Amino acid sequence: MQQSQIMEDKIISAVKDFADSINSGSKVVADMSSLIDVTDKLPLSSFDYWERLIRSEFSSALRESNAPKWKAWSKTKALITWIDLISWDGYRREKALRALSGEAPNTFFFSLAVRRLNDWVPQVRKAARDKLPEIARSTDPKYVVEALCVALSNWNSWGRIEEADKEVLLQIICEEEIAKSLRSKLVLSASGPMPSLFSQLGRTPILDGKIEGIAGSAIQPCVRAKAYRSLFEGRVVWMEGRKWEWTDIRYCEGRLKPIVAERKLNIKTPLIELLKRSSEDPSSIVRRVSAEILIRELDSLGSVTRAFAERFALDKSHPVSERGEFALKKLEEAERANAS
Repeated sequence: MQQSQIMEDKIISAVKDFADSINSGSKVVADMSSLIDVTDKLPLSSFDYWERLIRSEFSSALRESNAPKWKAWSKTKALITWIDLISWDGYRREKALRALSGEAPNTFFFSLAVRRLNDWVPQVRKAARDKLPEIARSTDPKYVVEALCVALSNWNSWGRIEEADKEVLLQIICEEEIAKSLRSKLVLSASGPMPSLFSQLGRTPILDGKIEGIAGSAIQPCVRAKAYRSLFEGRVVWMEGRKWEWTDIRYCEGRLKPIVAERKLNIKTPLIELLKRSSEDPSSIVRRVSAEILIRELDSLGSVTRAFAERFALDKSHPVSERGEFALKKLEEAERANAS
């Protein structure tokens, strides 16, 4: 049996156990321990699928579960649980957000709350804006950071999220413990969309004064390259979203054009020092950024320009060496022009 099928069966079993515990006769609390255990292991990259599966299975399990006879006449209110965050009923999703207190059980359940910022019901989005900061403060920072990494990588594709909703997430990001964990994740993660995360975190001041450290020690070369580029350019750039642009309205032809935003940085490290560090980076991805900046700054670097150009021209990476050769060619042209 495939691994995904095994996981799906475990989820269905845990959902049914949870539904049974709700209808077991207890008026106080339902047992969701098995559901927490199984969702701990869910890959968040397939979140849409797991959310739909749990919603559907939970709804079916509640209908099929054999509720005790006293429930037929009892006026006890139905329990509000974390699963109600994905209820079919918008009123119940809103009620769940406003009723839940304390920490989220794991990354999966905190992600359910975060995703309500993209809910199709405006009142649910409003409830998420009001309650998320409180839930985040109560939840293990590890869970919050994992959920935020996924959300920030995908929120440009969320069609209903508004600026006010994004501000809530940015507010959570700026909490001291969360910011510290996010910076650590940028540096220590060997996989995942960390370059995109770097850009999105650049919306806030939590990276200010830390970018040099990220450029020098991040495990992923693409993160180091992005950090160096931000230092060279004195800004952090991110994609705000996309907008439709007609290329030929007569034939209804067009394309989605990226919307780019930026935030300026106050960089105090001299350009030559940044060039030296980036030119010695073990990754050609970083050295290529360094070579591009050298070409851009040929006229302002003075006597060290040729030494950098010669180093890049001898680089074992072709994209780097061709940029070094181009820089040498431009220097020679400028020398001939000055001689004449």
